Amino acid sequence: HTLVRSISKKMVDIMTREVSSNDLKEVVNKLIPDSIGKDIEKACAGIYPLHDVHVRKVKILKKPKFDLGKLMELHGEGSSGKSVPATAEGGEQVDRPEG
Repeated sequence: HTLVRSISKKMVDIMTREVSSNDLKEVVNKLIPDSIGKDIEKACAGIYPLHDVHVRKVKILKKPKFDLGKLMELHGEGSSGKSVPATAEGGEQVDRPEG
């Protein structure tokens, strides 16, 4: 049981380090090629030789701070020096067909 506990502790340490040092986009970019799984495999090799380490499930525990400028930047409509106020309403009224 001590091997399992030490491997689990090392896995949690690696995951918290990766998540706290990077933003959400960088974490997703690391999860896709499974580089975090390779880091866990290398770090736990001294405890017990692991193979086929994969991250299966990711859960967001705390909601990230909402930044409208960063959201627009992520979607390709990046702010070019000007900031868009969060209360500005754009567009026009569209009538919905009842049915």
